[in-house]
Amino acid sequence: MSDETIVRYCSPTLAGIKTGSLFGCEFSSREELYSEIRRFNSILSCKGLRVLPLQFKNGRALIYIYRPSQLECDLNGELSCRLLRRNGYTGHSCEHCIRELMARLCSSKEFPHEIGLFLGYPPEDVDGFIEHGARGCKCVGTWKVYGDVDKARRTFARYKKCTELYLRQLRRGSTLDKLAVRVS
Repeated sequence: MSDETIVRYCSPTLAGIKTGSLFGCEFSSREELYSEIRRFNSILSCKGLRVLPLQFKNGRALIYIYRPSQLECDLNGELSCRLLRRNGYTGHSCEHCIRELMARLCSSKEFPHEIGLFLGYPPEDVDGFIEHGARGCKCVGTWKVYGDVDKARRTFARYKKCTELYLRQLRRGSTLDKLAVRVS
C-alpha cells in the first residue's frame, strides 16, 4: 500500500469533500499490512482521518479511510438511521456501526450495500440501490444515482478534479501529510 494508492483512491476524502473511501490492496502478511496501516494513521490522524482494514480475503484487504467526525454526522441523519435500522444495525455510534459493517463483510455472501452511507453517498441513493439494484437509476458515476442527478454530477466532477490535482501534486513531490487537510 503506497502513498500513490491512497491518493489515487482517496483524494476526495483526504481533501475533506468526501466522508470515506475504500480500496483493495494485496498483502503478504497481516503483520506487514498492520504496520503500514499504523504508519498511515500516524500521518493522517492529526488531520482527522482514520485508516482501517475492513476485510481480509484471499490475500487482499479492503481498506477504509474515513473522517470519523463526518461519518458521525452522516450516520445520524434521519434517512441514514432508518436505513441502518432496517438493515439490522443496532449501534448508534459510528464506531459501533463500523464494527457491524465489518462483521457483515466477513459473514455475508452479498456485499452490504448500506456501505454507501459509510462513504458519504446520499442516503436516498443508497436506499434506491438497496431497493432497486442497478435498475431504474437515473445516472451512474461514483455511485448509482436515484435522487438529485445534477448535484451528483457536480460531485462526481469535483471528485475527479480533486483526484487529478492530488496525483499531480504527489508526482511533483508533495507528501501525504501535506495533501491531507484538517476539516473543522
